[in-house]
Amino acid sequence: MSQVKANGITFEVERHGTSDAPALILIRGLGSQLIQWPAPMIAKFVAAGFQVVAFDNRDAGLSQKCDDPTDYTLVDMAQDTIGLMDALGLSQAHVLGMSMGGSITLILSLRYPDRILSATVVMSSSRAAHLPQASPEVLVALRSEPPSARRQDVIAHGLAVDRLWQSPRWPFDEGQRAALIGRLWDRCYCPEGAARQYRAMVASESALKRIEGIRIPLLVVHGTQDALVPIEHGRDIAARVRGARLVEIDGMGHDLGEEAAEVVARHTLNFLR
Repeated sequence: MSQVKANGITFEVERHGTSDAPALILIRGLGSQLIQWPAPMIAKFVAAGFQVVAFDNRDAGLSQKCDDPTDYTLVDMAQDTIGLMDALGLSQAHVLGMSMGGSITLILSLRYPDRILSATVVMSSSRAAHLPQASPEVLVALRSEPPSARRQDVIAHGLAVDRLWQSPRWPFDEGQRAALIGRLWDRCYCPEGAARQYRAMVASESALKRIEGIRIPLLVVHGTQDALVPIEHGRDIAARVRGARLVEIDGMGHDLGEEAAEVVARHTLNFLR
């Protein structure tokens, strides 16, 4: 891992594979960290001949926290990716974004078509007003907080909310998930950063209104059992972007565990080829 300065912010970055291989940049979702990308998924991309760049978004993980009073938007976060590309000497790259990272990927595709070779958008949304919301129970869970910042309380809370939008197709390994949440807490627990990222999403709806203008190759991957971002969101993106491909994964929720990640990686590589 290394610290890279880009767009005026310091980011924690991992690079996998050889530096002369085509680049595939991975962009995480709300409040998550780069260590949540399953290692077999990254290895699959590297084995296929890509260098993989993963990073902590601003306000997450080991990247810089933006605790000043000035809010930012997903447009700023898209510029973070371009700044990272510049800092790493990447003139162009493929991008895969999940959830909030998928919305950032849509903005990148629209605003920087000369830099983005292709886009894969996983379990994400254009945040169009007509799209269905998650159930009230899931929305409450998304905005809820653990009873304290103690490690055991954060793990218990994380398990409870993860169960709500897990993938029914695959078993929910509570022990493995608890261990991952513990690693995330050990590395960086910053609910204030996640709250700022959430405000950035809400403030970015206007930037996502013109996705019909995207002209680069686009793959949309969405689970049929996504309780947080219903499947209609993925269908909406694919219907509005000319030439976009849509892959619906039966039984996948809003969860990229190893099994789901293997399926997503396979479809992504088929698309990139």
